[in-house]
Parts: sequence; structure tokens; C-alpha cells
Amino acid sequence: MDRSDLLDRCYRHRRRLAARRESGKGMTLRPQDPRAIALSTLVAWTTLWIVLAGNAPLWRELQVRGLLEAKSGWLLAGTLAGMLAAGLFALLSLLAWRPVLKPTLVLLLFSSALAAHFMWTYHIVIDSSMAANTLQTDWHEVRALLSPRLFAVVLLTGALPSWPVWRLPVARRPWQRQALRNAIGALGGLAVLGGLLLLSFQPLASTMRNHKDLRYLMNPFNTLYAAGQAAYSGKRTQADVARLGLDARVAPPAAGAKPRLLLLVLGETGRSANFGINGYARETTPELARAGVATFRNAWSCGTSTAASVPCMFSNLGRAGFSARERDSENLLDVLQHAGLAVLWIDNQPGGCKGVCARIPTADTSGARDPRFCARGECHDEILLAGLEERIAALPEARRRLGVVVVLHQMGSHGPDYAQRSPPAFKRFMPECASSHLPDCSREGLRNAYDNTIAYTDHVLGSAIGWLRQRADYDGALLYVADHGESLGENNLYLHGLPYALAPDVQKHVPWITWLSPSFQQRTGVTLPCLQRQADLRVTHDHLFHSVLGLMQVATSAYRLPLDAYAGCGPH
Repeated sequence: MDRSDLLDRCYRHRRRLAARRESGKGMTLRPQDPRAIALSTLVAWTTLWIVLAGNAPLWRELQVRGLLEAKSGWLLAGTLAGMLAAGLFALLSLLAWRPVLKPTLVLLLFSSALAAHFMWTYHIVIDSSMAANTLQTDWHEVRALLSPRLFAVVLLTGALPSWPVWRLPVARRPWQRQALRNAIGALGGLAVLGGLLLLSFQPLASTMRNHKDLRYLMNPFNTLYAAGQAAYSGKRTQADVARLGLDARVAPPAAGAKPRLLLLVLGETGRSANFGINGYARETTPELARAGVATFRNAWSCGTSTAASVPCMFSNLGRAGFSARERDSENLLDVLQHAGLAVLWIDNQPGGCKGVCARIPTADTSGARDPRFCARGECHDEILLAGLEERIAALPEARRRLGVVVVLHQMGSHGPDYAQRSPPAFKRFMPECASSHLPDCSREGLRNAYDNTIAYTDHVLGSAIGWLRQRADYDGALLYVADHGESLGENNLYLHGLPYALAPDVQKHVPWITWLSPSFQQRTGVTLPCLQRQADLRVTHDHLFHSVLGLMQVATSAYRLPLDAYAGCGPH
């Protein structure tokens, strides 16, 4: 068959097809599956499931607070459910396209199930700080949170409804018609939302004003909003970091004098009230008591989570300024390094330094294989002192002559698996709860497990002080400050991370402990007896930046004397 015959046959075939279409006998689309449902129906059923099952913590909280006791309370709950459903239906209607809707719904079902589990179990709320914690969580922390109950909840409230969502066929429509239906669905949802808001504005506004934390329980909007905020905050890059303290200087030691060495121990999840030296009924800190340390019993954190507190406490901005910042800046460690000091960060927490140590030398002990301190893929905090002398000796000699600051970032009392944070030799309070599902623990067992972590921290700090006393080549000092506190079942709250304005004091009240060698006291004029007399002085993480600069006698325009917690006992 030559080319002309082939073209002729193609032409005649096209003529026949055109004729058949004109006579109504043209080709038809593949018939719809009789089980096919509209995309809007799939959206509606998913919305209903999430509002009812995914918001179980919200409905429980309304009941616990007595908001459902009167008839008006049930009306409020119904209105709130209707508003959540209308808002979610409007949002998902915009995504009601065959290629993207099912993956979106399945992801939303699983994320809602996970959020509901943690809100229900630990009485936490979901905000931007919690989202940031989640994004920075490592495998060790995830493993501690895994439990049979978690798998059961995800299976029943996430996987089970996701199966029909994924398997049910959906109707095919021309994109113009689908776009119109999506627009109608979104506008209709917004109209219902607006109508319910107008009808119930007064009782709703009163409830939200008196119970502000309820907004952080509204699943999945709490998660979506928090994730968006965390993602926006995460857009800051190292290239955007503003320089700070470039004028920092430290005077070299006088002839015959020794350089200063400060061990800055960054505690994890330390409750001030559980430290014996702060008045706790239990003797959790005997080594610190024997060492004659000074403690600030009225110290308060910058945040209620590691991700929030650590960058804030090393900043010069203070809590209010740090929260309102538009751009990141260098921090305390950068200023110390600008001054010419040798600076080192040693981390025993897989979560890392949250960007604080990005521009200084670092070491990581969390993955070490030292059989003395490490087991089951985790190292106890004594590993921070192993090989410390060699690590310091490896720092530049010219900097060491001016002074050394070493940050030791503890695993500390990190929950929920408190029992794993202390070695067997330091479990002096028994029986202790060994479960990571804290609501299953007795109050006494949970308290024992946590107090054992404080007793072990006491030993680590006591050992660090003993190590400093043996150093004849430095004037030594130790400063211990925890990043945040912890809830241990008070008012059915566990762990930490609540929004700062809503968090109980136990999540914000932290230990601040100081030890200074006699030669360090003589050189700086800051004495332990003077500090001990100021034990009730109110200090916050806002003071840390300036207090460390003061102890190390760093001169810089970034230093603020009123925020130096040690200035009242110094020569200023």
C-alpha cells in the first residue's frame, strides 16, 4: 500500500466518524462505574468523620469544663461542630479534583488521628511551637512515643476511614462542571460558616475569651495553621542572620593568671520544684548541696519547649523581642567567639542545638558507643564529660589562652520515657513507672521516675564540678540552666509545650544553678555567699546572654548591665 492509498483510507475513516457523530451514533465516553460517587460526597463524609471523631479531645474538654451542662452548652457544641464542618467542607471543596483529592483526604485523616491521640492522651494542644517540635523530632523521641494504643487509634480513626476513601470510585465530570461544583461547595460552606457565626457570636465569643486554649484543639485547623506558621518561620536561612557583637573583646589574663573555663550546662526538661536545693521535700540533689552551689529559686524560661526556649535563651532579644523578630541574629556563642574565646558545643541530645551552635565547633555524643554510658542506642549524660579535656585541648591555643566556654547539652529529664534517662545505680526512688504512656502510670510511679532523672542530673553536675576542681590550668565555673519545665499529671496535663500564656508554671519554672571556683570568685568579684543571699531574685532566660558575658568579662555594646543576674554581686 503506497502513501496515497494510506492517506485516502484515513480521510474516508474520518468522514465516517464525522457522519456518525452528526447522526447521533458517534463514540461515547467509557460508562461510569455504578458505584461512583461525587467528589463532594467524599468530601462531606470525610469532613463529618474528622469533626466528630478527630475532635474528641475538644468535645471532652467542653464536657470537663462544664460547658455542656446546660441546654445552651449543647447548642454551643452543635454550633461549633457545624462551623468546623462548614469551614473544612469549604476548604476541601477547593481541592476536589480527582488527581489530588484522595491523597489529600487520606493525609488529613492520618494527621487528624495522630493529633487527636496526642491531644487526648497527654492533654496537649497544637500550636506553632508544637509543630516546630514535631518537625525537629528525631527517631529516638518518636520511638519513646510509640505505643499499642497509638497504633490502635491510628488504625481505627485513620486507616479504617481511609480505606473506603481510597477505594471508592468517584464520578468523572468535565473540568468546567467540576470547577463550578467546587466553587458552589466552597461558597456554600463559607455561607454556612458565616451564618452560624452570626447566630452564635455572643456565646461563642465569650467561651473563646474565657477558654482561649480551646482554639488549639480544633482539629485539623489547629494542625494546618500551626504547620503553616512553623513553615513560614523555617524560611529564615543562615544567610539572613544579622551580625551581633562584632566589637566584643576580652582582656587577656594578667601575667601569671589563668584563663577562665565556664561549663554552661543546658538542662533538658528540668522542674525547679523537684530540685532538693530549691526546697523540694525529697533529697534529689545531695551532691550539689555538698558542693555549696548558689541557686536562683525564682527562675523562668523563655518558652515551654526546646525548640522555642533554646534559640530564645541564647539570644540578646529577650522573650518578647525574640517572638516579634523579623530576622534571626547571631547569639551568645557567636559573641563569645567574636571576643576571641574558645567556644565548644557538646550535644547529648539527638534533637541538636536548634541552630544555636551553627557557627561554632561542635561535638555529638548522642550516638557514641561507649559501653560505660551508652545502651539501647542512647547515652546517659555522663558521656558529656568523657574525653572533655581532650576536646578542649583540640581548640585553638590562642583562643584558649583568653578563656573557654563549653556548652554541655543534656538529655536530662526528657520525657515521656523518664525511666530511660537514669542508670540503674541512680534509681533511688522506687517503684518507678517504666511506661511512655504516662496516663497509665500511677502518680507516685511517675514522680519517682522523674525524680530519678533529677538525682542523676545532680550526679552529672557534681561530677562536672569535681572535674573543674582538678583543673589547675583554668579558673573554673559551672552554670546550669534548664530550657523548660514539665507537667507530671497535674490537672491531667503531661509533658510540655503548651502555649506560653496558657502553660502552667511547672512548664516555665526552671532551675538556675551556679558554682564558682575560689580563684574564679576572686578574679571576677562575684562570690557564692553573695549569690546565695540572692536566691529569691527573679531571673529569666532573658538574663542568660548578659550574665554569661558578665562572668566571662566580655566587653561589648550588646551587653546590658541590668540584665546581668550576677551584677549585684560583682564589682560593677
